[in-house]
Amino acid sequence: MALTGIEIYKHLPKTNCKECGQPTCLAFAMKLAQKGIELSKCPHVSPEAAAALEAAAKPPMRLVTIGVGDKKLEVGNETVLFRHEKTFLNPTGIMVRVADNQPAAEVESLVAEVASYSLERVGMELRPNGFAVDNRSHNPSSFAQCVATIRAKSQLPLVLISQDPSALETALEKVGQERPLIYAADSHNSEGVIKLAKKYQCPLAIRAEDGLGQLAELSDLAAKAGVEDIVLDPGTRGFASSLEALTQIRRLALKKNFRPLGYPVITFPGEGAATPEEEVLLAGEHVAKYANIIVLDHFSPGHAYPLLTLRQNIYTDPQKPIQVSPGMYTIGSPRDNSPLLITTNFSLTYFSVAGEVEASGFPSWLLIADTEGLSVLTSWAAGKFDAEKIAKTVKGFNAQDSVRHRKLIIPGAVAVLRGELEDELSGWEIMVGPREAVDIGGFLKRVWAN
Repeated sequence: MALTGIEIYKHLPKTNCKECGQPTCLAFAMKLAQKGIELSKCPHVSPEAAAALEAAAKPPMRLVTIGVGDKKLEVGNETVLFRHEKTFLNPTGIMVRVADNQPAAEVESLVAEVASYSLERVGMELRPNGFAVDNRSHNPSSFAQCVATIRAKSQLPLVLISQDPSALETALEKVGQERPLIYAADSHNSEGVIKLAKKYQCPLAIRAEDGLGQLAELSDLAAKAGVEDIVLDPGTRGFASSLEALTQIRRLALKKNFRPLGYPVITFPGEGAATPEEEVLLAGEHVAKYANIIVLDHFSPGHAYPLLTLRQNIYTDPQKPIQVSPGMYTIGSPRDNSPLLITTNFSLTYFSVAGEVEASGFPSWLLIADTEGLSVLTSWAAGKFDAEKIAKTVKGFNAQDSVRHRKLIIPGAVAVLRGELEDELSGWEIMVGPREAVDIGGFLKRVWAN
């Protein structure tokens, strides 16, 4: 049973030293009860109190790491059911399944395609996270060889899929030090697979065939055997059944602090879909509610793009707008007679404007004002993108040293600022651009002559 803030407070030193970052020990206790801070932040807690508060100090969902180095995948450690309550922390890992009975050339081609695929959106690079190697041949040596083939092409994290402990160990002898996820311990092989996870210190997936009760029993069995990093597969595959099971797991972990289900979840949408397109739809449901690792059976850029974009949207902190650094940016190779535009530092605004300017074929200067990550109209309404701020941005980044024409193009949505800006920027001509970024190209063709 989770402790209340008052119960936690009784174990604290009550010095109100503020070294934890909270104003009082009571505030720290309340934060700890909400899983919003770690017990280690209190430098004066006694060993006896730390032992008593161990359960309260643990996050409701364990953080599990798959892989090593800069390509490792961290999943779990979530604290809320809905992102607007706080934020979702560790984005869903998207992996692609490779079968060990596929021809080696086909495996190499698929791995190369997945490993090289990436896209940039609002300044962030989005890419798949790894591979799930499936022992469909039921041959340990073929399984190990497939793992070796993948490793020769990519260092992305792995999931090792087999019901045979001997096949799993053959692969683990090659890559066990890289912390692959072992999939999976079930009611038939749990003893042998749990021993492997403990021996190689690798994360372990638990798969249930008979509901969440069995899933909890198996995870508890693994935990008592000394396996700390566990991933759950409730065994459901359809749209409705997956949504129900994954929601129940998240609620039981976060709201009821039910430790046996306080782990990340893995799903296989391809096993519940009739077509690759349906697999993408089901995977999208899993990204939203509440998969931590998704294994895809099909890969193509057209399928990956919407999933990676959806993941980015859901795992962006809603309380912290994505923003770029203020400054003077160059689009193409502008000269002193090239257009000078200004907009806000909300990332989506910047990349929309920059993309349209680049597509227009007009090399340009793009000034970015510091509006704390707000869009044009929002920042104008908040008083963060007014005539004074725009003028300070022009002068602060020495725009007058880059252009000789003294013309500044402002967003059409803030055309009302034109008169004030002409007063603030003496000698400058203020031009009102289009309201929508998509119209920038046509605007420049009409009004600008290089």
